[in-house]
Amino acid sequence: MTDTIIRIDGLTKNYGGGRGIFQADLEVRGGECFGYVGTNGSGKTTTIRSIMGFIRPDKGTVQVKDMDAWLCSTEIKRHVSYVPGEIAFPPMKTGMDFLKKQAEFLGIKNLSNMNHLIKLFRLDPTASLARMSKGMKQKTAIVAALMGDREILIMDEPTTGLDPLMREVFVDLINNEKKRGKTIFISDHIFEEVEELCDRTAFVKNGKIIDIVDMEELRSDHKSVFHIGLNDGSDELEVVSEHNNPGKLFQILKEKNVKYIREKAYTLEDYFNEAYKRN
Repeated sequence: MTDTIIRIDGLTKNYGGGRGIFQADLEVRGGECFGYVGTNGSGKTTTIRSIMGFIRPDKGTVQVKDMDAWLCSTEIKRHVSYVPGEIAFPPMKTGMDFLKKQAEFLGIKNLSNMNHLIKLFRLDPTASLARMSKGMKQKTAIVAALMGDREILIMDEPTTGLDPLMREVFVDLINNEKKRGKTIFISDHIFEEVEELCDRTAFVKNGKIIDIVDMEELRSDHKSVFHIGLNDGSDELEVVSEHNNPGKLFQILKEKNVKYIREKAYTLEDYFNEAYKRN
């Protein structure tokens, strides 16, 4: 990983009523896959639209490749492939009509990459654009974005509507793009995808970034989650315990009439839930 590609300093966009993004700071390095996780309405899409230069911050700055995202949005888009969270296609007959128009807009003469992505996602580009299912629209948007082979990928919940098989295809594709040195910023609500793809992940809650976790450190953090059922019929207990410091778990086992114990690996979702509770 090299220099900072995306830099956000004090980003604030206030829509009122606690909606928006407030005093956000983060950096995305070259060649990094950076995850952005939060509940609906937490400010993820506002952040991404600010990076794309679609909206102007009330305060703070957003830079992409050392260019101001608002003032230099046209130039920045020459370097960016973008998958929006809300897909709205222009009034065209078929998916292929749209993809060819997109290729023309991007200045793509050789359509081999487009055709490769169509085949990869099992997309029927002859289907009516207006009658496409959510999954078909999502695949069309992914193909339209990635066929340009830009150095930066910015994606807002790109696998929404995709079935599990197509999600696997997407994850493999993004991992390959990462190996090729692409810089990736991805908002996602599926924790397994974020764990598999990302180098670092920011958590956003109520418009504020509450934590940024290094995924390699999380993977090497020797913790487990234990689900403990009791013979007295009370609710199941959930305990996070470090393997080298199991005192909390042993104390509970000592004091309770235990019926069963189930262990599972400590995941990004567990970390996320703990971070939300702390904040």
